[in-house]
Amino acid sequence: MASLIDCIALSLVPGLGVTSYWRLLDHFGTPERVLTARESELRRVAGLGRRHFAGLLSGCDYRLQAHEELERLGRLGGFALSSDDDDYPALLRHLPDPPPVLYGLGRRELLARPAVAVVGSRAATGYGRKVAFVMGEQLARGGLAVVSGLALGIDAQAHCGALRADGDTVAVLGCGLDIVYPQLNRALFETLRMRGLLLSEYPLGTKPEGFRFPARNRIIAAMCQGVVVVEAARRSGSLITAQIALDLGREVFAVPGPIDSHKSEGTHWLLKQGASLVRDVDDIILELRGVSTLRMARAEPWPAPVEPSLEPEATKLLGLLDTSGQERETLLSMSGLSPARCNELLLVLELEGLVELLPGDRVCRVAGSAADGQRLTGEG
Repeated sequence: MASLIDCIALSLVPGLGVTSYWRLLDHFGTPERVLTARESELRRVAGLGRRHFAGLLSGCDYRLQAHEELERLGRLGGFALSSDDDDYPALLRHLPDPPPVLYGLGRRELLARPAVAVVGSRAATGYGRKVAFVMGEQLARGGLAVVSGLALGIDAQAHCGALRADGDTVAVLGCGLDIVYPQLNRALFETLRMRGLLLSEYPLGTKPEGFRFPARNRIIAAMCQGVVVVEAARRSGSLITAQIALDLGREVFAVPGPIDSHKSEGTHWLLKQGASLVRDVDDIILELRGVSTLRMARAEPWPAPVEPSLEPEATKLLGLLDTSGQERETLLSMSGLSPARCNELLLVLELEGLVELLPGDRVCRVAGSAADGQRLTGEG
């Protein structure tokens, strides 16, 4: 078994991505041999060039950096696993490019739990948020760990639902474990750290840059028996996660939405491609019974949410909208707000699930939202 220090050390070398890490291991056999290889030996590795192994020849002591990384992680109360550790999720090894190292904060034993991913739009509608919360809650009651990405919208609601059921939930991050992203989910981050599991393939201090999230999505897809897409646009990270799941032979489920909702175009497309239709959580549990011992979820009334607290200008802006939608320019003229302020308030309303942005730069109020005098259900 390779040394954890050597695995972390090799993963810290600048210029080496996951693909080049595994190419080097296929050639040399162990991280230790890679770290001590001469330039002439490195040049024999097929598919790699000078830019890939320049860091290995820099003279830096990456083992020392690895020791320091583990010390910082230990002070946070975290842990690290190499890919050949017994606790490393077996399903992740199905990936062509599994994470060489996993860093975790929280309940390490959740890595062995049967799991389902719940993913979808960050700017979810009230309908999508409600469904995600209930899905997370009832999957947890059915004996499954709920895996998602701690993003706003669908991800956060799925985590909150699982927590409401006192169930298991895992958040896979696109940054280091010492960085809370997004900041609006700080309270959820801290709760997951205590009651669930935070997981990342990135060392501490890694910033949440855009390219890291598609890479994060492959971990979400691979470590689960199935992926549920609640709400997604036709082109979205959630559909990338679903495609990875299909490529790995996982089950893909899609929740239908209103036929005129832009946010449900992706899930409707998945259903046309043959994804399993989800009417309730039992559709998922029945499909997955062959891979683990699950129990049927006990149907309960959906919990009522805390009503969003809006500032007066946001409430006024919301009152100018209807469910049929109108052009942003018209709304701007009616509101008397500056373009910047109007856009800021629309973003707040979208994140609260009260409005939806439509093609053609149109905006509509979400039907059945609290703004229509009805309480949303299922929010956490």
